[in-house]
Amino acid sequence: MDTPNVRGPEAPDLIAGSNAQLAELLGLMADGDRAAFSEFYRLTSRRVFGMAKRVLVDPGLSEDTTQEVFIQVWQNAAKFDPQAGSPLAWLMTITHRRAIDRVRAAQSATDREAKYGAASQLLDHDSVEEEAGTRLEAEAVTRCLGTLTETQLESVRLAYYGGLTYREVAEQLGAAIPTIKSRIRDGLLRLKTCLGVS
Repeated sequence: MDTPNVRGPEAPDLIAGSNAQLAELLGLMADGDRAAFSEFYRLTSRRVFGMAKRVLVDPGLSEDTTQEVFIQVWQNAAKFDPQAGSPLAWLMTITHRRAIDRVRAAQSATDREAKYGAASQLLDHDSVEEEAGTRLEAEAVTRCLGTLTETQLESVRLAYYGGLTYREVAEQLGAAIPTIKSRIRDGLLRLKTCLGVS
């Protein structure tokens, strides 16, 4: 299946379509419908670019990541499972992962250069200690996420990983915006306290 032409993010008034509309477009895309892809792109590209830019900061890298996201969506439209979540949440998860992969790749390159420099100066580096520290940090975050209430966890997940606004989180969870703001604030405070961040 040929990949449709993917441009930079669409401009002005691109507001994501309804979940039903986006799910229908994904179904058509799974059958190779290029017009459906164009419409899906038109409705969501600005949101994807915004999420990528929030993680990457650099506009050029964000545009590249946006293109990669839509190529992945085109190739994997048939894998979208509406039972697992909304089309927009699925799309934002792909975007977030792609952007984080870019950050990790850049960090990995920087780390390789640093390690090479350190090795060439014959400096000792305890990689076992570093790996253990990283593993302990990941375990701490997972443990602290487990201290959130189910409503706090869902609200934080949709806002952070889903890239949704307070209003969109409120609509998705059927709650008032002040309630969602309170859940997110309280959840983040609980995480901060649990992790011992000052």
